[in-house]
Amino acid sequence: MERAGGSRVVLCLLCGLPAAGKSTLSRALSRLLPSHQGWDCSVVVYDELIPQEAPGPPESTWKGRRREVLRQLERRLRSPPGPAAQRGLPEPGAAPRPLCIVLDDNFYYRSMRYEVYQLARKYSLSFCQLFLEGPLEQCLRRNRLRSHPLPDETIRLMATRIEPPDPRKNAWEQNSLVLKSPECPSEDEYDAVLMKGCYAQIINLLATALENPVKQNEENTEQKEADRVACAASTVHQADQTCRRVISQTMKEAKDKNVLPSEMKSLAEELNKLKAAFLEDLRQETHLKNETGQQNHSFESVLSTSVFSSFQREATSVVNKYILK
Repeated sequence: MERAGGSRVVLCLLCGLPAAGKSTLSRALSRLLPSHQGWDCSVVVYDELIPQEAPGPPESTWKGRRREVLRQLERRLRSPPGPAAQRGLPEPGAAPRPLCIVLDDNFYYRSMRYEVYQLARKYSLSFCQLFLEGPLEQCLRRNRLRSHPLPDETIRLMATRIEPPDPRKNAWEQNSLVLKSPECPSEDEYDAVLMKGCYAQIINLLATALENPVKQNEENTEQKEADRVACAASTVHQADQTCRRVISQTMKEAKDKNVLPSEMKSLAEELNKLKAAFLEDLRQETHLKNETGQQNHSFESVLSTSVFSSFQREATSVVNKYILK
Protein backbone atom coordinates (compact mmCIF):
# COMPACT_ATOMS: atom_id res chain seq x y z
CA MET A 1 0.00 0.00 0.00
CA GLU A 2 1.75 3.14 -1.23
CA ARG A 3 1.11 6.45 0.45
CA ALA A 4 1.17 9.80 -1.26
CA GLY A 5 4.60 10.53 -2.66
CA GLY A 6 5.55 6.87 -2.88
CA SER A 7 6.30 6.28 0.80
CA ARG A 8 5.07 3.20 2.63
CA VAL A 9 3.45 1.96 5.82
CA VAL A 10 4.81 -0.41 8.49
CA LEU A 11 2.46 -2.18 10.89
CA CYS A 12 4.56 -2.70 14.01
CA LEU A 13 3.09 -4.97 16.70
CA LEU A 14 4.16 -4.58 20.30
CA CYS A 15 3.48 -7.77 22.23
CA GLY A 16 4.22 -9.10 25.69
CA LEU A 17 2.74 -9.45 29.16
CA PRO A 18 0.73 -6.62 30.73
CA ALA A 19 3.04 -4.05 32.34
CA ALA A 20 6.07 -5.28 30.36
CA GLY A 21 6.61 -1.72 29.11
CA LYS A 22 4.81 -1.77 25.74
CA SER A 23 2.95 1.51 26.18
CA THR A 24 6.09 3.27 27.42
CA LEU A 25 7.96 1.99 24.35
CA SER A 26 5.16 3.05 21.99
CA ARG A 27 5.21 6.59 23.42
CA ALA A 28 9.00 6.69 23.07
CA LEU A 29 8.78 5.59 19.42
CA SER A 30 6.13 8.24 18.73
CA ARG A 31 8.62 10.86 19.98
CA LEU A 32 11.86 9.48 18.56
CA LEU A 33 10.85 8.30 15.08
CA PRO A 34 9.72 11.74 13.83
CA SER A 35 12.60 13.64 15.46
CA HIS A 36 15.47 11.22 14.75
CA GLN A 37 14.41 9.22 11.69
CA GLY A 38 12.04 11.52 9.81
CA TRP A 39 9.18 9.01 10.08
CA ASP A 40 5.59 9.67 10.96
CA CYS A 41 4.39 7.51 13.82
CA SER A 42 0.88 6.71 14.99
CA VAL A 43 -0.01 4.54 18.00
CA VAL A 44 -3.13 2.37 18.29
CA VAL A 45 -3.68 1.33 21.92
CA TYR A 46 -5.95 -1.72 22.13
CA ASP A 47 -6.67 -1.16 25.85
CA GLU A 48 -8.38 2.12 24.95
CA LEU A 49 -10.60 0.29 22.45
CA ILE A 50 -11.10 -2.92 24.50
CA PRO A 51 -11.60 -1.76 28.12
CA GLN A 52 -10.23 -4.31 30.58
CA GLU A 53 -13.09 -3.71 33.01
CA ALA A 54 -15.85 -4.03 30.41
CA PRO A 55 -18.79 -6.09 31.74
CA GLY A 56 -20.53 -8.94 29.99
CA PRO A 57 -19.72 -12.53 28.95
CA PRO A 58 -15.90 -12.49 28.75
CA GLU A 59 -15.39 -14.74 25.73
CA SER A 60 -17.95 -13.45 23.22
CA THR A 61 -17.63 -9.81 24.33
CA TRP A 62 -13.83 -9.82 24.24
CA LYS A 63 -13.60 -11.55 20.87
CA GLY A 64 -16.23 -9.22 19.42
CA ARG A 65 -14.29 -6.16 20.53
CA ARG A 66 -11.07 -7.51 19.00
CA ARG A 67 -12.88 -8.04 15.69
CA GLU A 68 -14.16 -4.47 15.87
CA VAL A 69 -10.63 -3.16 16.49
CA LEU A 70 -9.43 -5.00 13.38
CA ARG A 71 -12.30 -3.48 11.38
CA GLN A 72 -11.38 0.00 12.65
CA LEU A 73 -7.75 -0.59 11.73
CA GLU A 74 -8.69 -1.74 8.25
CA ARG A 75 -10.91 1.30 7.72
CA ARG A 76 -7.99 3.48 8.74
CA LEU A 77 -5.67 1.72 6.29
CA ARG A 78 -8.17 2.23 3.47
CA SER A 79 -8.79 5.88 4.26
CA PRO A 80 -6.37 7.39 6.80
CA PRO A 81 -8.06 10.20 8.78
CA GLY A 82 -6.71 13.40 10.26
CA PRO A 83 -4.29 16.12 9.14
CA ALA A 84 -1.49 15.54 6.70
CA ALA A 85 1.13 14.39 9.20
CA GLN A 86 -1.25 11.92 10.86
CA ARG A 87 -2.29 10.52 7.49
CA GLY A 88 1.35 10.08 6.57
CA LEU A 89 1.11 12.69 3.81
CA PRO A 90 4.14 14.92 3.36
CA GLU A 91 3.82 18.56 4.36
CA PRO A 92 4.07 21.01 1.43
CA GLY A 93 7.62 21.03 0.12
CA ALA A 94 8.73 18.13 2.34
CA ALA A 95 10.06 14.77 1.21
CA PRO A 96 7.70 11.80 1.54
CA ARG A 97 7.85 10.25 5.01
CA PRO A 98 7.25 6.60 5.86
CA LEU A 99 4.56 5.88 8.44
CA CYS A 100 4.95 3.46 11.36
CA ILE A 101 1.63 2.38 12.89
CA VAL A 102 2.43 0.95 16.32
CA LEU A 103 -0.17 -1.52 17.63
CA ASP A 104 0.05 -1.66 21.42
CA ASP A 105 -1.49 -4.85 22.83
CA ASN A 106 -0.54 -8.06 24.61
CA PHE A 107 -0.99 -10.18 21.41
CA TYR A 108 -0.13 -13.22 23.51
CA TYR A 109 -1.55 -15.75 21.04
CA ARG A 110 0.28 -16.01 17.73
CA SER A 111 -3.06 -16.19 15.94
CA MET A 112 -3.91 -12.69 17.20
CA ARG A 113 -0.79 -11.35 15.53
CA TYR A 114 -1.43 -13.35 12.38
CA GLU A 115 -4.77 -11.54 11.94
CA VAL A 116 -2.84 -8.26 11.66
CA TYR A 117 -0.33 -9.90 9.31
CA GLN A 118 -3.27 -10.83 7.07
CA LEU A 119 -4.21 -7.15 6.87
CA ALA A 120 -0.64 -6.31 5.92
CA ARG A 121 -0.78 -8.95 3.19
CA LYS A 122 -4.18 -7.75 1.97
CA TYR A 123 -2.91 -4.19 1.44
CA SER A 124 0.75 -5.01 0.63
CA LEU A 125 1.98 -3.25 3.78
CA SER A 126 5.15 -3.89 5.72
CA PHE A 127 4.90 -5.88 8.97
CA CYS A 128 7.12 -6.43 11.99
CA GLN A 129 6.89 -7.47 15.66
CA LEU A 130 8.54 -6.19 18.84
CA PHE A 131 8.21 -8.65 21.72
CA LEU A 132 8.96 -7.20 25.17
CA GLU A 133 10.30 -9.88 27.44
CA GLY A 134 10.09 -8.92 31.09
CA PRO A 135 10.38 -11.05 34.25
CA LEU A 136 6.96 -12.10 35.50
CA GLU A 137 7.52 -10.65 38.98
CA GLN A 138 8.58 -7.33 37.47
CA CYS A 139 5.37 -7.20 35.41
CA LEU A 140 3.29 -8.09 38.48
CA ARG A 141 4.97 -5.37 40.51
CA ARG A 142 4.43 -2.73 37.83
CA ASN A 143 0.83 -3.83 37.31
CA ARG A 144 0.01 -3.39 41.01
CA LEU A 145 1.06 0.26 40.77
CA ARG A 146 -1.46 1.00 38.03
CA SER A 147 -4.70 2.84 38.73
CA HIS A 148 -6.68 -0.13 37.39
CA PRO A 149 -4.46 -3.20 37.90
CA LEU A 150 -5.32 -6.60 36.51
CA PRO A 151 -5.58 -9.53 38.95
CA ASP A 152 -2.21 -11.20 39.50
CA GLU A 153 -3.73 -14.52 38.46
CA THR A 154 -4.72 -13.12 35.05
CA ILE A 155 -1.13 -12.16 34.29
CA ARG A 156 0.24 -15.43 35.67
CA LEU A 157 -2.15 -17.39 33.44
CA MET A 158 -1.20 -15.29 30.42
CA ALA A 159 2.48 -15.98 31.14
CA THR A 160 1.82 -19.73 30.76
CA ARG A 161 0.07 -19.23 27.42
CA ILE A 162 2.04 -16.45 25.74
CA GLU A 163 3.61 -17.41 22.40
CA PRO A 164 6.73 -15.39 21.51
CA PRO A 165 7.57 -14.90 17.82
CA ASP A 166 9.29 -17.92 16.28
CA PRO A 167 10.80 -16.94 12.90
CA ARG A 168 12.41 -20.39 12.50
CA LYS A 169 9.02 -22.09 12.32
CA ASN A 170 6.92 -19.28 10.82
CA ALA A 171 8.24 -17.39 7.82
CA TRP A 172 5.70 -14.61 8.36
CA GLU A 173 7.35 -13.81 11.73
CA GLN A 174 10.81 -13.26 10.25
CA ASN A 175 10.73 -9.51 10.92
CA SER A 176 10.63 -9.88 14.71
CA LEU A 177 12.77 -8.63 17.57
CA VAL A 178 12.76 -9.78 21.20
CA LEU A 179 13.68 -7.01 23.64
CA LYS A 180 14.43 -7.08 27.35
CA SER A 181 12.07 -4.79 29.22
CA PRO A 182 14.26 -2.06 30.76
CA GLU A 183 13.93 -0.78 34.30
CA CYS A 184 13.78 3.02 34.14
CA PRO A 185 13.48 5.44 37.05
CA SER A 186 11.02 7.60 35.08
CA GLU A 187 9.55 7.90 31.61
CA ASP A 188 11.54 11.12 31.09
CA GLU A 189 14.71 9.01 31.13
CA TYR A 190 13.30 6.25 28.93
CA ASP A 191 14.31 7.85 25.61
CA ALA A 192 17.94 8.09 26.71
CA VAL A 193 17.96 4.50 27.96
CA LEU A 194 16.36 3.33 24.71
CA MET A 195 18.82 5.27 22.53
CA LYS A 196 21.78 3.73 24.35
CA GLY A 197 20.31 0.25 24.25
CA CYS A 198 18.16 -1.32 21.55
CA TYR A 199 17.00 1.70 19.51
CA ALA A 200 19.40 0.90 16.65
CA GLN A 201 18.03 -2.66 16.50
CA ILE A 202 14.48 -1.34 16.33
CA ILE A 203 15.37 1.04 13.50
CA ASN A 204 17.06 -1.79 11.58
CA LEU A 205 13.94 -3.91 12.03
CA LEU A 206 11.64 -1.13 10.78
CA ALA A 207 13.94 -0.36 7.83
CA THR A 208 14.10 -4.04 6.83
CA ALA A 209 10.32 -4.36 7.07
CA LEU A 210 9.81 -1.15 5.09
CA GLU A 211 11.89 -2.47 2.20
CA ASN A 212 10.10 -5.82 2.22
CA PRO A 213 6.34 -5.29 2.26
CA VAL A 214 4.19 -8.39 2.53
CA LYS A 215 3.17 -9.67 -0.89
CA GLN A 216 -0.47 -10.20 -1.58
CA ASN A 217 -1.52 -13.81 -1.77
CA GLU A 218 -2.15 -14.45 -5.44
CA GLU A 219 -3.79 -17.82 -4.90
CA ASN A 220 -7.54 -18.28 -4.88
CA THR A 221 -8.09 -18.40 -1.13
CA GLU A 222 -11.89 -18.53 -1.00
CA GLN A 223 -12.15 -22.32 -1.08
CA LYS A 224 -9.11 -22.70 1.15
CA GLU A 225 -10.69 -20.47 3.74
CA ALA A 226 -13.92 -22.47 3.63
CA ASP A 227 -11.96 -25.70 4.08
CA ARG A 228 -10.00 -24.23 6.98
CA VAL A 229 -13.11 -23.02 8.76
CA ALA A 230 -14.79 -26.40 8.32
CA CYS A 231 -11.71 -28.23 9.58
CA ALA A 232 -11.38 -25.98 12.64
CA ALA A 233 -15.10 -26.28 13.43
CA SER A 234 -14.93 -30.08 13.16
CA THR A 235 -11.86 -30.29 15.39
CA VAL A 236 -13.32 -28.06 18.08
CA HIS A 237 -16.68 -29.84 17.92
CA GLN A 238 -15.05 -33.22 18.45
CA ALA A 239 -12.94 -31.78 21.26
CA ASP A 240 -16.07 -30.39 22.89
CA GLN A 241 -17.75 -33.81 22.77
CA THR A 242 -14.67 -35.47 24.24
CA CYS A 243 -14.38 -32.92 27.05
CA ARG A 244 -18.08 -33.35 27.85
CA ARG A 245 -17.51 -37.09 28.30
CA VAL A 246 -14.57 -36.36 30.59
CA ILE A 247 -16.72 -34.00 32.67
CA SER A 248 -19.52 -36.56 32.89
CA GLN A 249 -17.14 -39.28 34.05
CA THR A 250 -15.43 -36.88 36.46
CA MET A 251 -18.76 -35.86 38.02
CA LYS A 252 -19.68 -39.52 38.46
CA GLU A 253 -16.37 -40.21 40.20
CA ALA A 254 -16.90 -37.19 42.47
CA LYS A 255 -20.33 -38.48 43.46
CA ASP A 256 -18.92 -41.95 44.11
CA LYS A 257 -16.29 -40.37 46.37
CA ASN A 258 -18.97 -38.64 48.44
CA VAL A 259 -18.51 -35.05 47.33
CA LEU A 260 -21.35 -33.17 49.03
CA PRO A 261 -24.45 -32.59 46.87
CA SER A 262 -24.29 -28.89 47.77
CA GLU A 263 -20.82 -28.72 46.14
CA MET A 264 -21.60 -30.70 42.99
CA LYS A 265 -23.07 -27.62 41.28
CA SER A 266 -19.94 -25.57 42.00
CA LEU A 267 -17.79 -28.43 40.74
CA ALA A 268 -19.78 -28.63 37.50
CA GLU A 269 -19.48 -24.87 36.95
CA GLU A 270 -15.72 -24.96 37.53
CA LEU A 271 -15.26 -27.87 35.13
CA ASN A 272 -17.31 -26.14 32.44
CA LYS A 273 -15.25 -22.95 32.77
CA LEU A 274 -12.14 -25.08 32.43
CA LYS A 275 -13.58 -26.71 29.31
CA ALA A 276 -14.35 -23.33 27.74
CA ALA A 277 -10.77 -22.14 28.30
CA PHE A 278 -9.26 -25.29 26.81
CA LEU A 279 -11.54 -25.20 23.78
CA GLU A 280 -10.51 -21.61 23.14
CA ASP A 281 -6.86 -22.65 23.28
CA LEU A 282 -7.56 -25.39 20.75
CA ARG A 283 -9.54 -23.01 18.54
CA GLN A 284 -6.63 -20.56 18.48
CA GLU A 285 -4.09 -23.31 17.78
CA THR A 286 -6.19 -24.88 15.02
CA HIS A 287 -6.89 -21.50 13.42
CA LEU A 288 -3.19 -20.66 13.34
CA LYS A 289 -2.14 -24.03 11.90
CA ASN A 290 -4.83 -23.79 9.24
CA GLU A 291 -3.83 -20.27 8.27
CA THR A 292 -0.13 -21.11 8.03
CA GLY A 293 -0.66 -24.38 6.20
CA GLN A 294 0.58 -26.53 9.07
CA GLN A 295 -2.65 -28.45 9.68
CA ASN A 296 -1.55 -31.90 8.60
CA HIS A 297 -2.23 -33.89 11.77
CA SER A 298 -5.32 -35.84 12.74
CA PHE A 299 -7.71 -34.65 15.42
CA GLU A 300 -6.50 -37.36 17.79
CA SER A 301 -2.89 -36.21 17.39
CA VAL A 302 -3.72 -32.58 18.12
CA LEU A 303 -5.70 -33.50 21.24
CA SER A 304 -3.24 -36.03 22.59
CA THR A 305 -0.34 -33.59 22.38
CA SER A 306 -2.06 -30.52 23.81
CA VAL A 307 -5.61 -29.93 24.87
CA PHE A 308 -7.05 -33.32 25.78
CA SER A 309 -4.30 -34.58 28.09
CA SER A 310 -4.04 -31.20 29.82
CA PHE A 311 -7.80 -31.06 30.29
CA GLN A 312 -7.87 -34.49 31.88
CA ARG A 313 -5.10 -33.53 34.31
CA GLU A 314 -6.68 -30.24 35.32
CA ALA A 315 -10.16 -31.76 35.63
CA THR A 316 -8.72 -34.38 38.00
CA SER A 317 -6.97 -31.63 39.96
CA VAL A 318 -10.23 -29.69 40.32
CA VAL A 319 -12.10 -32.75 41.58
CA ASN A 320 -9.36 -33.58 44.08
CA LYS A 321 -9.87 -30.19 45.72
CA TYR A 322 -13.48 -31.09 46.44
CA ILE A 323 -12.63 -34.61 47.61
CA LEU A 324 -10.02 -33.33 50.07
CA LYS A 325 -12.35 -30.78 51.66
